[in-house]
Amino acid sequence: MSHSPFDPVSASSITARRPVSLAGQVTLFGLSRFVFNISLRMVYPFLAFFARGLGVDLYAISSVITYRSLGGILTPFITPIADRYGRKTGMLLGVGLFVLGSLAILIWPVYPVFVLTLCLHSLGVFIFAPSIQAYISDHVPYFQRGRVLALVEISWAASFFAGIPLVGLLFETYGWFAVFPILAVLSIIVFVVVLSVVPADAPDGARGQAASLLDGARQIVASKAAVAALLMGLLYNIANDVFGVVFGVWLEDSFGLKIAALGAASAVIGIAELGGESLTAGWVDRIGKQRAIFIGLTANCLVSLALPFLGRSLPGALVGLFLFYISYEITVVSSMPIVTEIVPGARATMLGLNVAALSAGRGVGAFLSARLFTSFGIWANLLAALLFDVLAIAALSQIRMDAHGQQTGEKPV
Repeated sequence: MSHSPFDPVSASSITARRPVSLAGQVTLFGLSRFVFNISLRMVYPFLAFFARGLGVDLYAISSVITYRSLGGILTPFITPIADRYGRKTGMLLGVGLFVLGSLAILIWPVYPVFVLTLCLHSLGVFIFAPSIQAYISDHVPYFQRGRVLALVEISWAASFFAGIPLVGLLFETYGWFAVFPILAVLSIIVFVVVLSVVPADAPDGARGQAASLLDGARQIVASKAAVAALLMGLLYNIANDVFGVVFGVWLEDSFGLKIAALGAASAVIGIAELGGESLTAGWVDRIGKQRAIFIGLTANCLVSLALPFLGRSLPGALVGLFLFYISYEITVVSSMPIVTEIVPGARATMLGLNVAALSAGRGVGAFLSARLFTSFGIWANLLAALLFDVLAIAALSQIRMDAHGQQTGEKPV
């Protein structure tokens, strides 16, 4: 008999007075991520607007992105809390940091506090997301997990389509500060709802053994598949950002249509993200996670080869951009269920290390991107993306898991 991944959580695992179905909890997680993702995504399109509002130059405001990314490095030191004290504790800690950041900017709306706010928002999301992924993984079988995780990830694309236009309207009407009181109120609501709705969960014996980052890291390092998964995430994120950081400059230089081209490119990326997440939700559990990742990486390689030729016209460049980002999104979302199952005894720790690997990949990609582009042109960026994708495929070949999440070729950790 088949079971839906949204069957209610078993009564034995619920300590709350009013049990809520897993479907309801997943809906809560998706809506919460939608709110939090708005903070992560609004900086890029409104960078100059924030600079004017805060009275700083573009260099100072762009440095916020660098400071914010440091949260990814700190994540592995905090996410073991969700292994030791339960997933709900990790969720509440993440939301609490987001609330704290939102309240700080309300009290003192100046540039240093703005930096602090965005850093706390980022760190909060980096803790909240692995905690909910670990929670879902505790309750949804591996062979159905890809669809559920992908449905939650749709909030990333939705925050672009629905959230950013609303933020723009708020900014235009009330100024740069207008979004933060709303984020504060919404994040407090999320905290209260998570506290009330998500059942408390005590770590089982296996998770209790991974009581610290060091204990969890030992389990992870002992698994060749886990190390390969982290390396794969690092590599495909380098591939994405080594091109993604400079695509706007490339479009501007190539076509001289800064506003039109970049506006269209932003819409194309949003459509690609939604398409990639929706496709992954529909097929990843049926065709297999590793196969879906291989398809995504191979498609990204082919697009990297084709983009110099497609980029001879603006429509061709936008088509190439769409294909590049949809293949990347398929790769990222398809890898999530694998990361959740490789070391189930240190699941949240593994997810935290994965966040750090992805953040490091973005940092390396950003570092290489401008240097390659200014020295050699966009073909060098795309060649580098191809190289890192091929290396990611090599790392993928070291991950062997069956349809139920059991590792083949090495003992499960």
